[in-house]
Formats: sequence, structure tokens, C-alpha cells
Amino acid sequence: MGNESLMRKILDYGSRADPYPLYAELRKTPVCRQDDGTYTISTYPEVLALLHDPRLTSTHAEEEEAAGGKFPPAFIGMDPPEHDRVRGLAMRQFGPPHSPRLIAELRPSLEMSAAGLIDAFPDGGELDLVDSFAYPFPVTAICRLLGVPHEDEARFREWADKLVASIDPRPGEDPSVRLQDGLETKKELAFYINELIDSGRSDPKGMLTTLAQDHEAAGGPLSRLELVVTSVLLLVAGHETTVNLISNGMLTLLRRPDLFERLRREPEIAPRLVEELLRFEPPVQIIPRRGAITDIEIGGITIPEGSVVALMLASGNRDPQRFQDPDRFDPDRPDVTHLGFGSGIHSCFGAPLARMEGQIALTELVRRLDNPRLLEDPPPYRTSAVLRGPRHIPIAFDGVRP
Repeated sequence: MGNESLMRKILDYGSRADPYPLYAELRKTPVCRQDDGTYTISTYPEVLALLHDPRLTSTHAEEEEAAGGKFPPAFIGMDPPEHDRVRGLAMRQFGPPHSPRLIAELRPSLEMSAAGLIDAFPDGGELDLVDSFAYPFPVTAICRLLGVPHEDEARFREWADKLVASIDPRPGEDPSVRLQDGLETKKELAFYINELIDSGRSDPKGMLTTLAQDHEAAGGPLSRLELVVTSVLLLVAGHETTVNLISNGMLTLLRRPDLFERLRREPEIAPRLVEELLRFEPPVQIIPRRGAITDIEIGGITIPEGSVVALMLASGNRDPQRFQDPDRFDPDRPDVTHLGFGSGIHSCFGAPLARMEGQIALTELVRRLDNPRLLEDPPPYRTSAVLRGPRHIPIAFDGVRP
């Protein structure tokens, strides 16, 4: 298969259930120019090196302009020094040393939320694990984190859906339509967040309030526009990826009854199991657009200045030169330094929360579901090749344990 058609096949919906053989094919040419001029990077050391390379820019100015209006990028689409200022201000509210207990303090409410969702399952029969659990669970987490009132969570879920659709490249489409839809959704969310802060309806301990009032930080506080854009990023990044982590996790465990039973018997393996899951089925499979600001030589190839570079995280995570028997899911793997959260200055800011949500969700579902089995394998997938995960996981089960 020609390299040009490989990337098209990876993006094609027909490959969604199992893109890994295509990634294996792609790794034969670790740095590969596609027919649209994009360079794909598919092997672990090369992906890791470029994630740390300051010669790659994350700004997408040309995309924003194509969308017919300026909406400033979130820090994930910025370069230093501006990136460091905005991300640094957000990080102050999210973890040590300024907010050391934030994630730990969310645990009890997340455990309650998980238990409540499972309590609402029928006592045996059939259900969809994504709609009934994997989708609603992280909305609660991100809303608690930001301080969004409980009654507004359904609206947040709708916005998250629309935003994901807008960042999902589809072969042969006109990207300006997709980008315009994303811009409209961002505007709606911006109005909502503005109103929430101005009305004082947001939780005073939530990140929306603390970020808006952080006058002590160097370079702070965030402007209102920066706060809105950061919140949009946290909504998409903090929700959609965790839906995929939980869905991929349950799918993997239902395909491996031995591991399902083992997690039920030994819940203490959950942290290791989630790390292996982030390697084996990463929720973010591809970073589709970074830009070369100068010629970059890597893997014996020169990527010319101005080129678009796609970093294939999921391919690097299955690189046999880095991981022994990479296509086997093994929670006892001795070294799971994966690319599931990216790396470098843009590494996933919400990683501690995502890990905790994944551990709580999988442990509780495994503990309480009685004899669950897949009704469809592979299940239907979401359209996105970038944020890849099942859209539905229909299961049958015999009951719910107390």
C-alpha cells in the first residue's frame, strides 16, 4: 500500500475499529511525506523527540482565519512565552504547589457519582455502557472542577459534542465549514461562561471563580477572554478523552475475562492497568497539526520549513522497538512510559484527574456488574480518528451487585 493512501485509510471510518495494522505499516517509513504535504511521524523515539522540539509550532492561526473570525487559541495552540504564562496560571488552580489537594478532594464526589450512575442501571438485561456511564461520568467531573451548576451539565455535554465534531478532520471535506461550526459553539460557550462568572452562580471554589480572581500570580489574572478560551479547552480535553479512556478500558476488559476477574479480585492493580490502557488504546491517537518553523532533520529525513507535521501517538505506543510484544495488553508490563498524555510543554495538563477517573470508573464497573458480555464486537465507533473510542458499547448482564 502506498504511503499516501495509508494516512487516508487511517482517517477513513472503515479503519476505526482497528487502525493498528495500518500504524504498523506506517512505521516502516517512520518519517513519511503524505500526498497533501503533511509529514507523519510514527515511531516512538521520533514522536517523543518532536514533542519536545521547539522547532515545531502549535499555533493554528491559518485555521482560525479560515474559520472567518478571530477566536484566540487556548494554550494548547500557543508557543512559549505566552503558552507558559497562560498554562502556568491555569496549573496554579489545578495542582501543587498552589492547590495541592484539588484532585484528591474531588475523589469522594466522583466515587458517589460513579455509584449513582451504576445504581440507576436496570437489575440485569441490556444497556449501553457509553450512554449510561462513560459519557455522563466525566461531565460531572469537569463541571465540578470548573464550578458549573449541576443543572447546567446537560448543556455542557451538548457543547462538548459539537466541539469534538469541529476538530475532527474528515477526508475530502471542506474544513472551513467544520471550523465555522466550532467557532459558533465556542461563542455560545463564551457567552455562557461570562454569564456564569458575572452572575456569581459558579461555585466559589471552582476553577472559573479562582482563575478569575487570582491576582497574586505573576502575569495574572487571566483576561476574561483567556479564561473563556481556557474553559473551552478544559471542557473538550477534560471530557472527551476520559469518555474514550473508560470506553476503551471496558471494551478491553470485556474482551479479556481473565483480566476482568483479576481487577475485581485485585482492585489495587487499577493504577497499573490504566497506564497500560493509555499505551494500548490511547484516547488521543494523533496530534494532527504541528508546524515546522525551520527545516528539521529527523530519522534521516529533512522536514522542510513550513510543513505540517502529524504526530502519531497511538503508533508510537505500539512501536516494537520500544515495547516488547506491543499488541498485547499487559498490566504487569514493567515499563509503561507511554505517549498517551503526549509529552513536553503540551503534555496533558489533566492527567492526574483522568487517571483517577479511569481508575474509579473501571474498578466500580467491574466490581458491580454481574457477568457482563459484549453484544456487538467490534462496537460502533465515533467518527473521530484523532479522539478515537467506541460510540456505543451494548452489553448484556445478569444483575448489579450492591
